[in-house]
Amino acid sequence: MPLTKVASLLSLWRLKNDSLVFTNGCFDLFHAGHVKVLQEAAGFGDRLIVGLNSDNSVARLKGSTRPIISQKYRAAVLSALHCVDAVVLFEEDTPAKLIQAISPDFLVKGGDYQIDQIVGADFVLANGGSVHTIDLLKGFSSTDLMKRFSDS
Repeated sequence: MPLTKVASLLSLWRLKNDSLVFTNGCFDLFHAGHVKVLQEAAGFGDRLIVGLNSDNSVARLKGSTRPIISQKYRAAVLSALHCVDAVVLFEEDTPAKLIQAISPDFLVKGGDYQIDQIVGADFVLANGGSVHTIDLLKGFSSTDLMKRFSDS
């Protein structure tokens, strides 16, 4: 959904004193590792908002052969998960602007990041929020899965 629509939801959730959790990613070739991170992220608060890299953003970050799955379908998969309350596409290479617009109480990323490497961590911490990492599910990453398919 567009940020303008999410802004309405954010206002409603804030009125209800719901705590907001934010995570982001490309979520290309969705797998069990993604599910684990999203479910655990949702456990930090009341509402989970997922920032989704647009197709153009994924191509810039991962190369011209990516994404494998278009943003429309990646967003549909994420939106179908019970633990996800909103999915917001972003065109930039990082979700910094989106994090500032949402101002989440909790910022969560997979354990392949150190907190000082997480985009938006400084903003969230400066505004009284907290930043967390979640241990990854061993053997699951889109890049690893693509390598396994190409080796077959």
